[in-house]
Amino acid sequence: MIVTEKLTKNYLMGRVTVEALKEVDVSIGRGEDVAILGPSGSGKSTLMHLLGCLDTPTSGRYLLDGEPVENLKRNDLARVRNDRIGFVFQNFNLLGHASALGNVELPLIYKGSTRRVRRDRAAALLERVGLGDRMTHRPNELSGGQRQRVALARALAGDPDIILADEPTGNLDTASGEEVVQLFAELVAEGKTIIVVTHDLEIAERARRVIRLRDGRIEEDTGNGAAGPGAVTTEAVTREEEAS
Repeated sequence: MIVTEKLTKNYLMGRVTVEALKEVDVSIGRGEDVAILGPSGSGKSTLMHLLGCLDTPTSGRYLLDGEPVENLKRNDLARVRNDRIGFVFQNFNLLGHASALGNVELPLIYKGSTRRVRRDRAAALLERVGLGDRMTHRPNELSGGQRQRVALARALAGDPDIILADEPTGNLDTASGEEVVQLFAELVAEGKTIIVVTHDLEIAERARRVIRLRDGRIEEDTGNGAAGPGAVTTEAVTREEEAS
């Protein structure tokens, strides 16, 4: 489903070029549960931004279901983000003036769904994440765990194939973090592709596959048993082709 080939991202900081990601090759199949692990500055957030079409690479290729993403225009990238990818962020990124229901409806407004359709869809998703009795509450009336569940419901609103989560448990207590991890497990069982970016080894080890980054390169990938810069094996490619 996801294939990158020598994916590279450089940033110009003054007169210095920073190599955030260096020729990363990775293959992720449909329905995989993947954690991208690494310390600050390892390139994990950069990789998430590229996979989520929030940024474009300096060089290399990114294929999403066989479609080259790196050459898409801005409007096409927005379409991919809205139709194919759901995002969950550490700081929730909820609209403070809107209710939980209103926040979950937001992606459906961009899709052009009718008021009735988006209201019913949002309500069903909030019920699913255990917030059926908190639909009219605003974010400041919810706990951190509840806000993250609203964010997850919003990520699911457009029925995306992929959920990208950036440190989704970073601001949560242990119990709330466990609830989020359990919801991810349910989504994987339903065929969603879950990619969690984290520096937390305990969270990463809950995933079925861990991709460890260091200094912008893949240091280890437990999904294919390979290690080293840009490592990927025939086994991983075969799994991706079968899943697609």
